[in-house]
Amino acid sequence: MPNTKSAQKSLRQDQRRRQENLVKKRNIYELSKKIQKLIKDNKPDEAKKLLPDYDKAVDKAAKTNIIKKNTAARKKSGIRRLFKN
Repeated sequence: MPNTKSAQKSLRQDQRRRQENLVKKRNIYELSKKIQKLIKDNKPDEAKKLLPDYDKAVDKAAKTNIIKKNTAARKKSGIRRLFKN
């Protein structure tokens, strides 16, 4: 347990930030799975409509250091690769 008031506040902030970051990561994961499922079900047009939302979520996560910049680029590239196959 934190000993000082500032350490207690820091712990509260860290917990709140961790929850927010996990929500954002989960959103990326869920969008990715939706796109993959639509492609698998032969609905590429519907999947392409989700791409801007996916890109936005990934870029925002990279901008706020939830995921690294290269990881974001890899994720975006990987989703687009699915459309070519």
